[in-house]
Amino acid sequence: MSSENGQSDGGAEGAPPEQLALIRESVRQARTPRAKPRTWRGAALAKELPVARVLVDKGVLHLDRYFDYAVPAELDADAQPGVRVRVRFGAGRHRVREGRREGGGLIDGFLVERLAESDYSGPLAALAQVVSPEPVLDEELLGLARAVADRYAGSLADVLQLAVPPRNARAEQWPSPDPLPPPSAPVPGSWERYEQGPAFLEALASGGVPRAVWNALPGPRWSEELARAVAATLASGRGALVVLPDGRAVARADAALTELLGEGRHAVLTADAGPEKRYARWLAVRRGSVRAVIGTRAAMFAPVRDLGLVAVWDDGDDSHSEQHAPQPHAREVLLLRAAQDRCGFLLGSRHCTVEAAQLVETGWARPLVAGRERVRAAAPLVRTVGDGDLARDEAARAARLPSLAWQAAREGLRHGPVLVQVPRRGYVPRMACANCRAPARCRHCSGPLQAQGSDDLRCEWCGREESGWHCPECGGFRLRAQVVGARRTAEELGRAFPAVPVRTSGREHVLDTVPGTPALVVSTPGAEPVAEGGYAAALLLDGWAMLGRPDLRAGEDALRRWIGAAALVRPQSEGGTVVVVAEPTLRPVQALVRWDPVGHAVRELAERGELGFPPVSRMAAVSGPGEAVADFLRAVELPARAEILGPVPLPVTPAGRPRRPGAPPPGEHWDRALVRVPPGNGAALTAALKSAQAARMARGGNTPVWVRVDPPDIG
Repeated sequence: MSSENGQSDGGAEGAPPEQLALIRESVRQARTPRAKPRTWRGAALAKELPVARVLVDKGVLHLDRYFDYAVPAELDADAQPGVRVRVRFGAGRHRVREGRREGGGLIDGFLVERLAESDYSGPLAALAQVVSPEPVLDEELLGLARAVADRYAGSLADVLQLAVPPRNARAEQWPSPDPLPPPSAPVPGSWERYEQGPAFLEALASGGVPRAVWNALPGPRWSEELARAVAATLASGRGALVVLPDGRAVARADAALTELLGEGRHAVLTADAGPEKRYARWLAVRRGSVRAVIGTRAAMFAPVRDLGLVAVWDDGDDSHSEQHAPQPHAREVLLLRAAQDRCGFLLGSRHCTVEAAQLVETGWARPLVAGRERVRAAAPLVRTVGDGDLARDEAARAARLPSLAWQAAREGLRHGPVLVQVPRRGYVPRMACANCRAPARCRHCSGPLQAQGSDDLRCEWCGREESGWHCPECGGFRLRAQVVGARRTAEELGRAFPAVPVRTSGREHVLDTVPGTPALVVSTPGAEPVAEGGYAAALLLDGWAMLGRPDLRAGEDALRRWIGAAALVRPQSEGGTVVVVAEPTLRPVQALVRWDPVGHAVRELAERGELGFPPVSRMAAVSGPGEAVADFLRAVELPARAEILGPVPLPVTPAGRPRRPGAPPPGEHWDRALVRVPPGNGAALTAALKSAQAARMARGGNTPVWVRVDPPDIG
């Protein structure tokens, strides 16, 4: 190698000092220096629309607004409305250099719009980074998120965390498929069983916007009927969105849609798919490649284009209520979407909630039901066993199951599987006096007594063993299980029917289907598997425990769970029988016997209207430490006709138990107050609560106060 080549290849190391000095001086005097993305100090701004309005990812109410940032020229092309960005947040006015605000921590956000100038008179910080040029937030989704935040007294940032899934860089690189042409309109099929079923499908296929409350008939055909409603909407060139309570229901709807329309016409959005695959499917919907979406509650915000139908199945299920702030309900979100997008609406279920009955009564939706003859032909025979029957039944006192239930199980096992619904999970039962049913309490701490799989009694709170118990109310010495869990019930039935297999389905292990061969299937409510050909019989045990809960919705919820299990039983014409162990004179039991959930919901709605209970009125719960709740209620400017109920103490959360949203931390004592307003004042109530909570946070209040609009359990 020659010396000349060595000098030329040496770069700056071989350059003379004069040359290095010239390079440094030229860098200093450059008009457009390479600014660091953290501040973009000295960088030129975009020539057109140099201001970006950004929603920062701060889920606190006093910061629930947009903030303006300067757009550097290098980010001009990518900084488009709807993209994810990173910005500096929290810099003070005193940290300004070269006309640009600096400092603060990096935080994620969404670019909402570009402006020519800002309303803010001071210096602006610059956008730090465009995370991805993929637009994920359009005006339609932003408007829906704002409407949900206002309805539930929450922040827009919290709603968007529910609406827009986390970014996955690899998923953004996946190409979305080309959209398929609209399918042909489906034939009515099993919709002909309903009086207005074919007309509903025809309206969807022709581009109409029908709104209906659908009371589905017993049996497994609801998923096929839901798929036909989606296909009719797609045939009109529009999109469809269906929200279901759990993964098992999503799997049934997915199979029905695939069988009817084939692959590629719908997307499934559930958490089980994993972050990468779920985000890729979400992007395919956002880009317009897929026009139909089914999924669990997170799918209620799916950005379906040209929305023609929103549907929710089994709106009474607890899974439809989001547990993260501001805790919206899927039914209410889809109602907002139907009004905002002017699209069709379908609320379907085998039962009928009070909210669904209210939609029909107000005329906002039309009923979609079958005639009474079809209902009787599809439903099983329902028989009841009351307290009087149990008192006269020696077998019931000895084994907790009445003779009628044993006979129904024995007869059903000759023809197929038998379902046994138990209203509680687990093995350990709580105990009560066999004579007066007073709960068995510990003599030391008054905690509930449990049977530890044998005759030994132990306190659930302090763990002390109890011997020689007697009832302080009536003096009795005999105990009975208040509620026997699924595992213990399975053991008892296994001993009674030793030649029959016993399967359990519950929280630890949920079965999806069982074969149509004789077997006993013990399940908790909501976990009942589908039997091939239907169950021959069903036993609904401990109905009084479900009806006796101290909750406004106890009767409605018990009837929903009973109907959900009884709908899996064969029709009466094929020998299907259901035995419910509950007082026959109670309204939910009579509604089950007549298979009339709509009539039960209508009567419940009338009573709640007289008493001023939801959904006729709007209600919010305010919970927290007693003094903090009192201070909040003194500060909030409620509407003139608002009524405050309470505060009352909340049950203390035991140590080691999972804490529900809004519940006190373990060991702490909280109070809860209910705020009720008459119809037409719901928006004023949420605005007042949101304003008071924002003012409290701005003052730096550290004591937690939870505000929840439309609480599901109000006692």
